[in-house]
Amino acid sequence: MARTRWRHSGDPAGRVTTVELFFDVVFVFTLTQLTRVLEEHLTLTTVGQVLLLFGIMWWMFDGYVWLANHVPPRHSSQKLLLFVGMAGFLTAAVGVPRAFDGTGVVVGVGYLVVICVHLLLFTQAGLGRALTLLAVYNIGAALLVLGGGFADGGLRTGLWVGALALQMIVPYLVPRHSWMGTVRSFHLAPEHFVERHGLLVIIALGESVVAIGAGVDTEHITAGTVAVVVLALALPAGLWWTYFTDTHAAEVTLARTTGAAASRLALWLGLTHIPLLLGIVVAAAGIHGAVAHPGDHAHWPEALALAGGVAAYLCGIAAIRHALGVRPVWRRLLTAAAVLATVPVGTEVGAGLQLAAVAAVVAVPLVVERGRHSAPASSTMERAEA
Repeated sequence: MARTRWRHSGDPAGRVTTVELFFDVVFVFTLTQLTRVLEEHLTLTTVGQVLLLFGIMWWMFDGYVWLANHVPPRHSSQKLLLFVGMAGFLTAAVGVPRAFDGTGVVVGVGYLVVICVHLLLFTQAGLGRALTLLAVYNIGAALLVLGGGFADGGLRTGLWVGALALQMIVPYLVPRHSWMGTVRSFHLAPEHFVERHGLLVIIALGESVVAIGAGVDTEHITAGTVAVVVLALALPAGLWWTYFTDTHAAEVTLARTTGAAASRLALWLGLTHIPLLLGIVVAAAGIHGAVAHPGDHAHWPEALALAGGVAAYLCGIAAIRHALGVRPVWRRLLTAAAVLATVPVGTEVGAGLQLAAVAAVVAVPLVVERGRHSAPASSTMERAEA
């Protein structure tokens, strides 16, 4: 019976297991490292590098979410292999700060381990040809990442861009020759899928709370310092509330959508989390600077990081709402634009005041909506089912 379970795990995924939650905590170290990179060198080049690295890492994290939907990690062998995958993610994350000028090989080796463990565990799902095609693209991307680790300069960047394209773009362009053509073979447990992403968002927002604490000057704590810390906490709290007003709609829509349409919708929902989580990473760097020097004028990169990160997060929420048929989408986009308008407040008045302004802007639509859970439009669900 043990051999049968290894070949094909037909048990449906239920609630997120503790080992999956531990996996998410390890992955979030990648976000911590990316935030650290931005805090030390907040330039357009660095932002581009962070976008590239995050895209590559996120694709495989979401791959593990799909894996747990098919192969819930309930047996010791499965959990042990997941720990090996965690080790791969942790290794790659350790190499992130100097990935483009010294530790690219470390990133590549860790990523190759992540890919191999993912495919090995997926052999238990009984996907057949779909898994073979997935393996071709993912192993190809892993080899490009590893090869980029041995290269230098522009060649390294080019190989890593190629790896990202091989995973996220090429399969959509040639569906007959990629796993996209067999997407019906994959299935979802909607509650598990939504809960897993929600838990990751909570952990990632926790990283922004860490940025708040790390930015406090503990040698000179005053009533003003405490006030700034409270204001800073209000921002990730508002972002949390904004995200979780839509999770019910996500569960309902995924549950009512069937076949290949459900898999395509889930893939899109995974992609919409890229700007959302990147926004948390970038905003955390801006929060750190605002808390560290609340009374000073912010430099424009720090002010833009704070506002731009939150705006990217809200754009991710808007994309999720559009996919789910939740209205109104424009409210999130308008909020994002209003947040970007706070940049001059930081540069001309003070970083602390900009932080307060961003938190207030994020809170406005929540007050208007009174914290109610959103609901999907029935017409959208009918189109997805068609």
